[in-house]
Amino acid sequence: MDATTRRNFLTYAPSIATLACINPAFAAQNTKIEPKSIPFKLGLVTYNLGAKLDLPALLRVCKTTGISPVELRTTHAHKVEPSLSADERKEVRKKFADAGIEIWGAGSVCEFHSTSKKTVDENIETCKRFVDLVRDIGGKGVKVRPNGLPKEVPIPKTLEQIGKALISCGKAASDAGIEIWVEVHGAGTAKPENMKTIMEQCGHASVGVTWNSNPDDIKNGSVEESFKMLQPWIKSCHINDLYKNSLGTYPYRELFKLFRQSGYNRATMIEVGKTFPDEASTIEFLHTYKGLWTELASA
Repeated sequence: MDATTRRNFLTYAPSIATLACINPAFAAQNTKIEPKSIPFKLGLVTYNLGAKLDLPALLRVCKTTGISPVELRTTHAHKVEPSLSADERKEVRKKFADAGIEIWGAGSVCEFHSTSKKTVDENIETCKRFVDLVRDIGGKGVKVRPNGLPKEVPIPKTLEQIGKALISCGKAASDAGIEIWVEVHGAGTAKPENMKTIMEQCGHASVGVTWNSNPDDIKNGSVEESFKMLQPWIKSCHINDLYKNSLGTYPYRELFKLFRQSGYNRATMIEVGKTFPDEASTIEFLHTYKGLWTELASA
């Protein structure tokens, strides 16, 4: 590892070193071994770790680290977007298949909380374009999000508006044989009780939530109450720094235990706020991250 790569990688060294001290066995963990007691997979959201990787580089990183599936975030260097032609979509699907990497879906930024009906309608149509893309490339779902609560509108009205807008998206997804995943995201909308209301207002079987590992999940040091509130709709999951993030410690061991107990057998998707400058440093980070995840997610 060269000096530049090492400096970037060591950004995460304190949390990695701390967990290694807590559990010395972690240092010897074979990150290629995933115990049978972990029923869910470790995947990657390309925001931010894969943001600068083109598609061949992204696939090399995932294949080298054994991390799959992948959620392809819009606007990033891999350029998997609704603008792709039919032939280009077939090529994307083939490249993933040849690499042995699963496509989880598309990470769109479609959102439905605006006070402008035109804006909401435009986002619904954009979501439908992502639905077509994900169907064509062989993915499972489209991630959407609320991104806050307009101050000039009563909260219940906005939550109802988001839920009703999601019905159209859910119908399109159902017709395409995929799903819509609403990220638990945004000021106010990230509160589990508000996301529960959105899901109840939507009520479409093809629409669920992406658990987003937010500070709002934690009540008295535990995520159990929030998890049970949203568990009927959890179809995907984003995870960040596994030991300590900028806002403090997130109880991942408890979260993973709740996943096991609930029978969740999908994926927990890495979404950390760092972009490394090259493949080598990204691979090094992901190998270490996988060791942390394996230790925390094991029964």
